[in-house]
This record gives sequence, structure tokens and C-alpha cells, in this order.
Amino acid sequence: MTVALEETEKPEKSQGVEPAAPVKRVRKVSRSMVVAAILIVWLVLFAVLRGKHTLTLAAADLTDLHRWFNDVNDSIGANRNSNPLFLYFFNEIRLVIDSLVTFVQELISQPPAGRPVPQIGWLGVVGIAGYVSWAVGNWRVALLAVAGFTFLGLQGLWQESMDTLALILCAVFVALLFAIPLGVWAGLSDRFNRIITPFLDFMQTMPTFVYLAPLTLFFLIGPASATIATMIYAAPPTIRITAHAIRTVPETTVEAADSLGATRRQSLTKVLLPMSKRTVVMGVNQTIMAALAMVTIAALIDAPGLGKTVVQALQTLDVGTAFNAGLAIVVMAIVLDRVTTAASTREEAARSSKNRFLTWRRPLLAAGAAVTAVLAYLSQTYLWAAEFPGEGRTGSTISSTADSVTTWVQDNLSGITNAFRDALTNGLLNPFQALLTDSPWWLVGAALIALAVVLGGWRAGITTAVCVGLLLGTGVWSDAMTTMASTLVATVLVMLLGVTFGVWMGRSALVDRLLRPTLDAAQVMPPFVYLVPFLALFGATRFTAIVAAFVYATPVAIKIVADGVRNVPETTVEAATSAGCNTWQIITKVQLPMARSALTLATNQGLIYVLSMVVVGGLVGAGALGYDVVAGFSQGQLYGKGLAAGLAIVLLGVMFDRITQAAARRTSA
Repeated sequence: MTVALEETEKPEKSQGVEPAAPVKRVRKVSRSMVVAAILIVWLVLFAVLRGKHTLTLAAADLTDLHRWFNDVNDSIGANRNSNPLFLYFFNEIRLVIDSLVTFVQELISQPPAGRPVPQIGWLGVVGIAGYVSWAVGNWRVALLAVAGFTFLGLQGLWQESMDTLALILCAVFVALLFAIPLGVWAGLSDRFNRIITPFLDFMQTMPTFVYLAPLTLFFLIGPASATIATMIYAAPPTIRITAHAIRTVPETTVEAADSLGATRRQSLTKVLLPMSKRTVVMGVNQTIMAALAMVTIAALIDAPGLGKTVVQALQTLDVGTAFNAGLAIVVMAIVLDRVTTAASTREEAARSSKNRFLTWRRPLLAAGAAVTAVLAYLSQTYLWAAEFPGEGRTGSTISSTADSVTTWVQDNLSGITNAFRDALTNGLLNPFQALLTDSPWWLVGAALIALAVVLGGWRAGITTAVCVGLLLGTGVWSDAMTTMASTLVATVLVMLLGVTFGVWMGRSALVDRLLRPTLDAAQVMPPFVYLVPFLALFGATRFTAIVAAFVYATPVAIKIVADGVRNVPETTVEAATSAGCNTWQIITKVQLPMARSALTLATNQGLIYVLSMVVVGGLVGAGALGYDVVAGFSQGQLYGKGLAAGLAIVLLGVMFDRITQAAARRTSA
């Protein structure tokens, strides 16, 4: 956005010469100057009006909206078994999902009626995991799967791990049943793609916490609600990536099939789907990773598994137990990620390989299937093959070691960690939080709308105005501002590190090769896992949530910035070098300005990742909206406030997303 200021310069009169037309000078005011002016006006008014109209609400206080939500919850609970909508729709869905989950649990994790152990014990599960990994991937992935699943048992977390796996399998199975057809439809139809894209954007913008409260309203707490929440959260990646895969199939290939007389169904099944299979499997990979992240958080609504162990340990500040369970989640995430990644690349790797053993693959797979069937039979028949042997001494060792390290850190490094925490809290977080929470609500709203208009345009401004109005209606304005402060501070830190390492990676292929595997591994881990080490370092404070959010969101920001810098044309960089620019000038005057759209996109993704993690930090003392949601699950009288807090999180996410996306489009235009 630029503001043009016109100045008229009067020409000098010369003898015998007609005066020339007035010369107009146009002076442009940059967008950054307008943003600075808005912030200065905000600060001045804040100094004058501090503490007025702040809409502060105590933790135990409720608004009329919160009480109405409570009444709705009570009414639904009282009429759940008589209302036709619940009798013939919601209850039936819950029954079907619950039956599916129970079936899979009795298969691998929970003993069914009349048996002391599941139908398939640990030996059969490990054998099946190894065989499936080999069949869809390769022998290295199979060894990783066998080692990973065995390690889960050695940790003493076999049943918890199998409960988590059962929920993931159910959620992913149901999600793929409708996600892949919807993705194909979106790939074939421009109209449907335009309709579904805003819904997918909205679903992927919403933090995981937000799915839980409304679903418990209709499906109660328990595995069924957890599976449905996981299914809804995990489906968008497959829909989006499948649509992209269908659309990227070369048109010439489709036209060739049409010219040979192929019907639309034949073109889909014989051309489009086979040629996009690898990309679709990548979408399945993303769905599985999203499902694992959601299943662990769904422990808040009584979902069994590793997430429940982590939540209970975090609530009692038991770092050792939380670390052991968090490590199990990481191991499962790595195994599932590597297996599905290998599945997407197996055929291409097989075609390019000249390994003579490939000719024996089918006989070897048949022999492996026979061995796996024997292992499953043994685990179904004999107790030693059904119950994982040992008492989980490896897990006990890990827990005690984590506790010892935590104690040592707190005894020897508390001065350093506390000084770092206090410096950042007092120097950056507290002043910024005070600006948001102690300013009058109308001043904050006006400033946000003005910034949205300047950065993203009128549409972003209208969206922000609607979000601000709805935030006021939720009754948790002050808590929303506290969460916003933590989110923005963490995002600033994310972008500082993201730009630093992103530029380094973008300029150096060696650094990219060294850092990218670590960044990829960091993105695999569910949000819960990040809380554990920082809980040991900084205790249960809001700073813990901010640091965990910073570490969680930084990898994606680094990768986006690196790709943006790498895409700057080499000819432009060479021209700047030949003009005598040094490295610093090339970075600041050429590469970063030309990668502005990537920087804005990195900010967008950083904000969304940080917001989801800051909210999860409500489990470790972050307070604000995260605490409101957690309290709503644990205290019945606060359910309405928790639901309103979930809505406020959605509004913050939508506002951040729309402003940054609009800014990215304007920057790249």
C-alpha cells in the first residue's frame, strides 16, 4: 500500500518563453511507514488509557454465553437417548466407530471377553509390522519397524502403544474412505475444488485442541470421539494432495487415453490414479502423521494410549514418565513415517535398481507371509508370545535417567535457565502482553483492523473486523489477548532463527544436506513431545509453552525461507556480485527482498504452528485460552467457557491466516 503525496513546483519564467506546465512530484509512503504510524498512535493512546475497558474475566467467572453453552450441554445430555437426531444419527455414528475401535483394540491391545490377552500378541504384531513394512517398502524399513515395535515393549509401554496404534488405524481407515474420493473429485472438478478449498484451509488452520470440545458435545468422551476428531483433523492432507496429484498428470497423457476410446472411468482407473499413486501415498503419510499428533492430544477426552500417559505425567510434573512415553510416541512416528515414505518410492527405486534379488521378491514375500502367519498363530495360542516379556526395565531406566538429568539441570543450571527465562519474559513478553491486555478493547480492535488493511488489503480488514467482533462475543477477550501475545512473541523468535538458518541453507547446498534431515525429523514429532524437555528446563510456566512452540514451529519456517532464497535466479545474484556487492549486501539487498513472498508464507506457517503449540502449553502453566480449554474438559461447570475458548482459538487462527496469506499475495504480486 502506498500513499501518494503530490507537490506542485512552479516553473521559472523566462523572457519570451511560455511557462511550462507545473511539474508534479509524487512522494510515496511505504507500507512499513504506515504500520509504524499505527503502532505509534497505539502506544500513545495506550499510555493515556491503560487499564480501561480491558474486559478482564476471572478464571472462575462465566458470561451469559458460557452459561448458555453449559445449558446446551446439559440439555443434550438429558435428551441424548430420546432425541431422534441423536437416536438415529449421532448415536449410530458413535456406535459404529466404537465397534470398529473395540474390534481393533481386541485384536492387538485389549483382551476380549473370555481371553486374558488380545487376539494377536506382541510376537504376531511385530511380525506383521515387519512383513508389511517389507512388502510396501524394503528390508531396511522392515528392520526399523521390528526394532521400533520391540523397543516399545522394552519401554514397558506395549499396551499403551497398541491402543494408540489401534486408534490411528481406525481413524486413518475411515478418513481415507472419504478423503481419497473427495480428493479425486476435487482433482477432476474445478468447481468442487473451489468449494472445498476454503473448508480445507479452515480445517488445517484450526489447532488440534479446537476439535475436541464440540465433538464431545455430540459423541461424549472416549475412544469414539477421539477417533472421530482424529479422522476429521487428519483427512484434509489426503484430500488436498490427492487433488494436486490428479491435476498434475500431464494433459497429453489424458488426451492420448481419450483418443484411444477410454471412458471417463477407464481414464481415471488406468491413467490418472496409477500415475498419481506416489503422490497419493505421500498424502496418506501426512494423514497418518496428523492422526498420531491428534490421537495423543485426544487423551484430554479420555482416549487411551501413550497420549494419556503423557497428559497424566505432565499434570503431575513427572518428567521421567512423560519423557519415556514421549520417546515412545517419537519412535512410533518415525516408524510410521519411514514405512509410508518408503511405500511411495518403492516402485521407482525398484525400477532404477539392478539388484538380482528383485526377481525373487514374490517367492520371498510368500515365504515371509507364511512365517508371519506362524508368528501370529503362536501369539494367539501361547502366553509367552502374547504378553511382552520382562517388566519394562528399559523404560524404567529411561524414566529414572530423565528424572536424574532433570534434577541435575535444576540444581546446576537453574541460574542460567531462570536468567534466560526472566530476561525474555520481562524484556519482551510482559511489555507486549501488557500492551494487548491493558489497552482498551476497542483500541486493540481498531489497531488490528488497521494493520490488517495495510498489510493484507480490505478483505483481510473485513475478516479481522468480524473476528474481533466474535472474539468480544466469546467473553474471553483478555485470555485471547494473552494467547495472542505469547503467539506473536514466539513467532518473532521463530522468524529470527528461521531467516538466519533459512538463508544459510538456501545459500549452501552442504548446509542444506546436513540440516534438512534433522528438520524433517523434527516435523514428524507430535506437539506433546516438545513440552517434556522444556518442562524439565524451565518448569511449568507460560515461558515453557513459548519455547516449545518456538522449537516446534522453527523447522517449517527454516525450510520455507531456504526454498525462497534458493529460488532467487542465479543470474541476479551473479549480477549483484559483478557490481561489487559483498555477501551481506547480496543477502539483504537481493535475496531477501526477492524472497519476500516466501518470508510471508513462513510467517503464516510459523503463526499457525505456534498458535497450536501455545494452546497445548495450557497443560504446563501457559494459562489463557489453553487453560480454559483444559479446564473445560476437567470441570463440568467450566465446559461452556472452554467451548468459548476453543472458538476464540479458531478466530485467532483465521485472523492470523487471512492477514498473512493476503500479505503474501500482495507481496508476490
